[in-house]
Amino acid sequence: MLAAVDHVQLAAPPGSENRLRVYYVDALGMTETLKPPVLAARGGCWFRAGSVQLHLGIEAGFRPAKKAHPGLRVTGIDAYAARITAAGAPVTWDDDLPGHRRFYSEDPVGNRLEFLEPLPAPS
Repeated sequence: MLAAVDHVQLAAPPGSENRLRVYYVDALGMTETLKPPVLAARGGCWFRAGSVQLHLGIEAGFRPAKKAHPGLRVTGIDAYAARITAAGAPVTWDDDLPGHRRFYSEDPVGNRLEFLEPLPAPS
């Protein structure tokens, strides 16, 4: 049986690793994790924040995911959006998911990411 999502992999074009590091480490606050040597030879990079793991794999003929995306739960969504905006990345708010505040952003190669925070339960 399924127990958890281990990681989400997104694609990226060859030679984009340094731009990805700036976004995922500096803007999102993730930590880069070392890839096993056999996988590191393929390029790309892996990032982690707590139990969240995102892997960016190099893909020849890359086209960014404009609809498909990981949904990443955050705390302090306003401050997180401000952090991403200050790093120069786009933030687009969306109010269409009941019970949540959320926004979308794009990494430097155009992959879509969703960030959401549940609203407090009514008392």
